[in-house]
Amino acid sequence: VKYLQVMQKHGYIGEFEIVDDHRGGKIVVELIGRINKCGVISPRFDLTLGAIEQWTNNLLPSRQFGYIVMTTSLGIMDHEEARRKSTGGKILGFFY
Repeated sequence: VKYLQVMQKHGYIGEFEIVDDHRGGKIVVELIGRINKCGVISPRFDLTLGAIEQWTNNLLPSRQFGYIVMTTSLGIMDHEEARRKSTGGKILGFFY
């Protein structure tokens, strides 16, 4: 859900709601049509502050758009926010 909140904050998806069907549950997401690719990185590699630049070059098509989502000790955030807060973490995925 936090991953979707990061995508929503940057305007890649619209509203989303969690539907409890008494099984696994479902999440209904409103797509805006802005998202081209969304991926998960497994295993969750460690991401130091210096290695963020290399991962963005490998995963994202350009510097202007796209985000790498990572989990840090300060919570789940994108790579730009992690760089501002000067913290590293583990990579979860990416979208652009």
